[in-house]
Amino acid sequence: MKTTLLSFLIFFSFLSAFPQEKAVWIWYPGDFEVWLQREVGGRRQERGQPYPPFWRIDSPYGLVSFQNTFEVPEPETIKIYADGRYSLRIDGNLISDFDPMKLIVPSGKHQLLLLVENYKTFPSILIEGKTIRTGKQWLVTNQNKTYFSVDAGDFYDPMKPPATFSLEYTPITAKIIQKQTNKMLLDFGKETFGKVIVRNANGTGKIRLYYGETQQEALAQAEAETYDYIDINRNKPASDTTAARAFRYIYAVNDAGVSYDDLSALYEYLPLTNKGGFSCSDTLLNRIYDVSLYTLLLTTREFHLDGIKRDRWTWGGDAYQSYLMNFYTFFDEGVNTRTLWALRGHDPVETHINTILDYSFYWMMGIYDNYLYTGDTAFVKQIYPRMKTMMEFCLGRANKNGFVEGLPGDWVFIDWAPIEKSGEVSFQQLLLARSLEATALSAQLAGDPDYATKCRDLSENIRKKIVETFWSDQKNALVHSRKEGVLSETVTRYANMFAILFDYADPEMKKKIRDHVILNDSILKITTPYMKFYELASLCEIGEKEKAIKFVKDYWGGMLNLGATTIWEAYDPDQKGDEHYAMYGRPFGKSLCHAWGANPVYLFGKYLLGIKPTSPGYATYIIEPSLAGLEWIKGKVPTPNGSIELYMNQSEIRVKTVSGKGTLRIKSDKEPKAENGVTITRTGDKLYEIILSIPDKEYTIRYRLPE
Repeated sequence: MKTTLLSFLIFFSFLSAFPQEKAVWIWYPGDFEVWLQREVGGRRQERGQPYPPFWRIDSPYGLVSFQNTFEVPEPETIKIYADGRYSLRIDGNLISDFDPMKLIVPSGKHQLLLLVENYKTFPSILIEGKTIRTGKQWLVTNQNKTYFSVDAGDFYDPMKPPATFSLEYTPITAKIIQKQTNKMLLDFGKETFGKVIVRNANGTGKIRLYYGETQQEALAQAEAETYDYIDINRNKPASDTTAARAFRYIYAVNDAGVSYDDLSALYEYLPLTNKGGFSCSDTLLNRIYDVSLYTLLLTTREFHLDGIKRDRWTWGGDAYQSYLMNFYTFFDEGVNTRTLWALRGHDPVETHINTILDYSFYWMMGIYDNYLYTGDTAFVKQIYPRMKTMMEFCLGRANKNGFVEGLPGDWVFIDWAPIEKSGEVSFQQLLLARSLEATALSAQLAGDPDYATKCRDLSENIRKKIVETFWSDQKNALVHSRKEGVLSETVTRYANMFAILFDYADPEMKKKIRDHVILNDSILKITTPYMKFYELASLCEIGEKEKAIKFVKDYWGGMLNLGATTIWEAYDPDQKGDEHYAMYGRPFGKSLCHAWGANPVYLFGKYLLGIKPTSPGYATYIIEPSLAGLEWIKGKVPTPNGSIELYMNQSEIRVKTVSGKGTLRIKSDKEPKAENGVTITRTGDKLYEIILSIPDKEYTIRYRLPE
């Protein structure tokens, strides 16, 4: 959070009396992620041609100044490591002719200042000493005299600065399913991602590798979305390794003058552990969970990427869903915060996130959701200044009614659907109101109460205006839009289901939306997993979990029946054959491994296991499990304090708790039974609450499932 240098130095001088155990690499907040985004975003290729992002890609600051003040009780020797050239000042005096591995600092109170220059990656430093060492107590400026707390991560090795960040690799092999002279089709068994190794290539000519998520794509050769041409000109065998690609199949075609021994690959991945889990009495749902989890694993990389074949970019709307799915599986906060920093970039704000109006709102909502699940106030405080400028940018583009609409240069996305996107779209106003709520809460955490009040008041005002403007008693729903003062007659699902999810509709409105929109098949159907994420959640929120699960079986199961090993960007059951793979006017343009398709890992955890935080970091949490027509369910949901475990059948529920106060809510035809000392309260007709107050304890509750 921005403040004066003097107050920072006084505060951090006090903190330096309690040094951390280990020195860590530090950098200007967000610049590691900005640098990494530049590296990752520029890797996209289509048919051999580079395809850079079409929005502003920032660079990290090449010259920054790090400083801190220490009370040194006795002379000590420090070691200085820097990624970049640097000058060192102690108490304002330039230090020269010194050994950075044996620099002696005398006793007393001293200010250290390092001016670091690095235009290739980004400036970072690590200092090791007994009391003088790098950590989050340091300050940094990009030379504009505004000081911030530095950022740091899990980089403790002096020989490995953060710019050495890399994913990991493991060998994988394929089966040859077709072979002809100079041609070979390989199958790696399932969708994967990695670097292809051509072993012991020799001769003169080309080896052409055509990558396919399907056999058809690989065999289409130049119509495949990605391929590599490897030029060979040597008389001694040597191996060649490609850049990382997405594929299941590879069609290898080599010129007559070239030979090689075989093809294999190095699977590239971010090491993650699934701390969640789900299984049930339905084997198809178990398969859907496993394939969805694998899809999320493949797309969770340096950042949350949309898909692994085509874009390989960080999209704000896609990422928002990945944050939530991550919290029910890997619970890796690092990939979430890396993505949030990367999407935002530097000030000034000149366009929306990815140029998309709705994605700016998802970005702000994602910051507060990260806090809700992790309880990490430090991240909120650090990113808040850029959250505030993002909100100011959005408010500065609002119209005279206080609503937002697409302006020149904006992309109003919402979903891939034939809907009106100009004018005041009701869906966008709901996202604005929610983003104002998120910003108000973040401002309060960051010590900016005036801005918190401003955002809270604006959110309440916009919520009232949404109902006044867009609610139709005739339609029993929120209408889609207003353009040039004229309300649309069209009702779509988007605003209505978000009004349910955000709890912006009163009970009577919810009932009308339920009957006239969500359960109304005459309303334009949603066909992408992207918006199915929210539609299925809204079905669960209105008590229609069995309908949601049936749709998952039909929709996701339909993809699996067609041989999918990962979940697709879109799926239309009415399409036939190779129609399933076409998109954007290209025969294989559709991504067959897309993060937003991993929805079931979130849906099953939040709405079947029924576990969610009710205060930051699961200090309090609620469990509302539902069989949704199944015979039994079993699983676990990760929290900052371990995983909450649950088993449920038609007569028994077992819950293993974690730190925090839990509340189990269930429906039962008779009063539930539990061990002595467990408080059971009846809250309504067949409704009961059980307080789970003891951490790391397994509770067993016997009940009778209502018919």
